[in-house]
Amino acid sequence: MEPLLPAALFLLLLLPLLLVPLALRASGRRGRRTPPLKLLVVAGSGGHTTEILRLLSCLSESYSPRHYILADSDNMSEVKIRSFEEKRSETFSSSQFTLHRIPRSREVRQSWTSSVVTTLYSILYSFPLTYKLKPDLILCNGPGTCVPVCISALLLGLLGIKRTIIVYVESICRVETLSLSGKILYYFSDYFIVQWPDLKEKYPKSVYLGRIV
Repeated sequence: MEPLLPAALFLLLLLPLLLVPLALRASGRRGRRTPPLKLLVVAGSGGHTTEILRLLSCLSESYSPRHYILADSDNMSEVKIRSFEEKRSETFSSSQFTLHRIPRSREVRQSWTSSVVTTLYSILYSFPLTYKLKPDLILCNGPGTCVPVCISALLLGLLGIKRTIIVYVESICRVETLSLSGKILYYFSDYFIVQWPDLKEKYPKSVYLGRIV
């Protein structure tokens, strides 16, 4: 297993990706102060939320407010998020965040047939929320909940309402194969980041940065 990348090196590598939305918003606004970027973070049960919060700890307060979306049955992630934001507020007094819930798109061991129905329902539920938030950047790392959220954001772009940058970071536990969410969003994300070289070889569009969480 590769050694953990220092946070500073991680930021140096990832910064060009995360500055893309900033460049988009700055276009046509020369001479005006660029407002903070609205960040939408998709949390997930298990280790997904832990990993995504580690990534967020490396970001500045420019990515604010932070809107978290989690499955309606995921209570553990809410506890982790509130604890993370409480500690963050000690450093950034103006720290802002919101929590939002959507129906879970797929339960563990749920049949594929019924998963299609529940995912469509989750997309229909997510679209009004995504429309309301209109995030500049979506950051996700594999929970099933991120699929309907990202599809909703793509629909906003197709309708000419809002162009949102999607950054997908595949979970550290995915060494040789992508998660189901990763296999879907590989084709739709603006930046697809993997943490193991084998995945980079199999999926050339991906960006390999080594272990970052």
